[in-house]
Amino acid sequence: MSAAPITTPGTALPVLGRIGAEAGREAVVAHIREGARLIRRRDIAMIHSAGLGHVGGEFSVIDILATLYLHVLEISAGRLDDPERDRLILSKGHAAGALYATLAAAGLLDPAALDTFMRPLSKLNGHPDRTKVPGVEANTGPLGHGLPVAVGTALAGKLDGSRRRTFVVLGDGELQEGSNWEALMTAAHHRLEHLTAVVDRNRLQQGARVAETNDLDPLADKARAFGWHVVEVDGHDHGALLDTFTRPPVPGTPTFVIAHTVKGHPISFMSDEVAWHHKVPNTDEVAAALAELETP
Repeated sequence: MSAAPITTPGTALPVLGRIGAEAGREAVVAHIREGARLIRRRDIAMIHSAGLGHVGGEFSVIDILATLYLHVLEISAGRLDDPERDRLILSKGHAAGALYATLAAAGLLDPAALDTFMRPLSKLNGHPDRTKVPGVEANTGPLGHGLPVAVGTALAGKLDGSRRRTFVVLGDGELQEGSNWEALMTAAHHRLEHLTAVVDRNRLQQGARVAETNDLDPLADKARAFGWHVVEVDGHDHGALLDTFTRPPVPGTPTFVIAHTVKGHPISFMSDEVAWHHKVPNTDEVAAALAELETP
């Protein structure tokens, strides 16, 4: 017997697809902005219905994912195995719900599959699995793994003589893992100019502020010292993100993007609140959040 859909009324997610540069910058930014809004609406409904998830960190990273999947990445449903496709690795794998909803909005995953999020035996579990979900490039969950995998992916591209790009999205608390710093050194040593690391710098992690646990600052200076080209950007400004991700790479140098974000953005009662790392919204909270996401 099949389970009933979990879609909350008014949160169905249309397939938006990727928009090309020929549409013009204003249209591209509007497309991404609307995509991010609809992805957030679907994501919070998924988490509420499943009773599990990480809504705060998902909402902080959705603008980044939407910009990449709805415009920047050269990838399509018909070429998920194309060796020349761009890659995106979500190292902060606990934000899987945001990734699944974004893949669906981009036309890389059937939106109907979102109804199974976190259900028993669902392919859409709490951390992405590349053997189960189309468009997932690497299994992630244990923090500190995504960047090393991305370095290997980018190095393989260089050895192939390919211009394909590899993006990896990390949480800032995740940078407390030493494996990331080994990977940063390796990427710079191999001059992986087609590798971009994007840090979701929301300054909160499970249970505390990042600075209270193991302070990362001066993060930009540290990344530069490890041989990376550093860009700082407002992680919720779709135009600024678009410009950052479409800028030509610096020859022989990987790019380290510090995206300044707010956990729980843009929901008033979630924003910058550590409790929303993995708190599940109740019915009233979902309704309030959806009301805030009613219009762009």
